[in-house]
Amino acid sequence: MAVTDPPLAHVDCSDCPIRHRAVCARCESDELDQLENMKYYRTFDAGQTVIWSGDRMDFVASVVEGIATLSQTMEDGRTQMVGLLLPSDFVGRPGREAAAYDVVATTPLTMCCFRRKPFEELMGRTPHIGQRLLEMTLDELDAAREWMLLLGRKTAREKIASLLAIIARRDATLKLGPTRGKIVFDLPLTREAMADYLGLTLETVSRQMSALKRDGVIVLEGKRHVTIPDFDRLLGETGDDNDGGMPA
Repeated sequence: MAVTDPPLAHVDCSDCPIRHRAVCARCESDELDQLENMKYYRTFDAGQTVIWSGDRMDFVASVVEGIATLSQTMEDGRTQMVGLLLPSDFVGRPGREAAAYDVVATTPLTMCCFRRKPFEELMGRTPHIGQRLLEMTLDELDAAREWMLLLGRKTAREKIASLLAIIARRDATLKLGPTRGKIVFDLPLTREAMADYLGLTLETVSRQMSALKRDGVIVLEGKRHVTIPDFDRLLGETGDDNDGGMPA
């Protein structure tokens, strides 16, 4: 883990913007007190590596702000992005000492970190944390299955719509807003990052974003501020046969 940035000022758990979705969401006040004693905050610049695959992880963490990528490098140097870490997502695995993937900040990133050993010990004493982590792991499994479908079978337009739907739904959920009707959010990824994530060219991403804008599916102000007039219509562009198939 990078150590060049100074830790953030202490933030009380009750004021945390991801409190209702994080691994500590169900913790009682005494359990939060124990987490307070083992937590610290780290910030990373866009493009900075949080951890390399195979490196020893002495911490687990929740993403508080920003986005990071999970990727894996093959023996010949080719890299495949295998997922995104969005606010409230959990990084690291209790019981596993080494990182399974490269974790790289895509945007300025803030993480609430817990020393791994004390966290594992607290899990053994605190069912609330273990239960919540299981729920998050199952959500991550659903997201991985959606990712396989997105990369393997969807058209470029469906890929773009799916990514916008994932980010919009997560943003609305974190803000305790509606996940139907009109949704407004700031897109945290550049077009280049979207292209890399989706396995598309930059030109294809730009073309499909323009097409969705032209068809009234999205409204763009600049390159990042996105309004979705009708979220159900966006879901209809994802190619899924239900409500999108994506965890919140």
